[in-house]
Amino acid sequence: MGEKFAKIKEENKILIMLAFFSISIGLWTNFKQLWLQDNQLEVGKISEILSLSGVFCVIVLIIFAKQVSLKNIKNFMTGAILIKTINLIILATLNHTPYKMLIEILIILDNVLENLIVISIYPLIITVKKENKLYSKRKLVEYLFKDVGILIGGVLIGKTIVNYIINYNICLIISILFLLLSFITIVNIKRTIIVEERNKINVKEAFKYAITNKIQRNYYQYLLFSGIAMDTGLGLKMLMLTNQLGFSDENATKYLLIVGLIADGIGIIALKYLTPKNEYLTITIKFGIRFWLYMIAWFSNDLTNCLIAMSWSILISTAYENVIDAPYVNCVPNQYQIIVTNYRYIVKIIGSSIGLYFAGLLYPLGISYNFGISAFFMIFQIRLFLLSGLFKKERRNK
Repeated sequence: MGEKFAKIKEENKILIMLAFFSISIGLWTNFKQLWLQDNQLEVGKISEILSLSGVFCVIVLIIFAKQVSLKNIKNFMTGAILIKTINLIILATLNHTPYKMLIEILIILDNVLENLIVISIYPLIITVKKENKLYSKRKLVEYLFKDVGILIGGVLIGKTIVNYIINYNICLIISILFLLLSFITIVNIKRTIIVEERNKINVKEAFKYAITNKIQRNYYQYLLFSGIAMDTGLGLKMLMLTNQLGFSDENATKYLLIVGLIADGIGIIALKYLTPKNEYLTITIKFGIRFWLYMIAWFSNDLTNCLIAMSWSILISTAYENVIDAPYVNCVPNQYQIIVTNYRYIVKIIGSSIGLYFAGLLYPLGISYNFGISAFFMIFQIRLFLLSGLFKKERRNK
């Protein structure tokens, strides 16, 4: 990709690849639920498919943990991106065809591949550099460029270009083009991984570390309830916006884009200037305000309050990753990093799958119920995060 690309730091090359990948994900994910609905799948069925994707992802991650190491993770990611690209091309050709079962299978495969790729990015980065700020930077790149993908979709959807109306399937095809750019980028990243003998994966040792380390064990429980709470409330947000809050698909996209971009700005500002020294205050800002807004939305059963609760939840979503997640990721020894990362994502995906299942059950009752039950699970989420206590340990060590 030229001499200029060769001079870029290796961690930044990975972030460039992530940027292209995130644009593709943002564009496709934003319209995925509507694409499925446009292909005559009901909301309950969509929720079931997305939830089932999590189950299959857990199974694949168990295999992934045993087979993939820091030494071969780049090759694995390259192959996964290529397979995902081919899978999306097939999905695009199946649009408005009667092959619903095949569409469901390919959607599940797409979700599994997406999770595997996202999971692999930070383990690849830590082979180059490992720090809390870089973890936050990786998350911010992911969030920001997903919003760029949403922006592209919001600008194009419904427009007529060269006698073609830009619909959900055209947006899928455009997302494939960005996925190809991601593939080209990772292929041209030089092999950066130098694996020492001590960095070889020992599954039994890593598993023992994961279940005996009190901080990690409590953090896994926090992740479980975090996933349940988040996806019970916002797992079907595009369908909530269009079907229950009265947004058109174009306006729903613009709304998600605006709050998403503001959230990216909040995340960047919070990382550089507004991270409180008191971690309890950080937790209150991150989770406490969200909890009370969800409760207000539930008890009032008012759509305006529901929209406010949704907006705040998205706005604060990118902030304080350096406090909430990064310390727990970076305290894991490098030789256990891939396996423990897999355990962490397995727990998170299980939580997300449960949340999506609840979201589908509660959706017919009205979105205020989604927020109310989400708030219930959030109680356990906050308590378990406080029990995990790594920030207390770090404070004592200062």
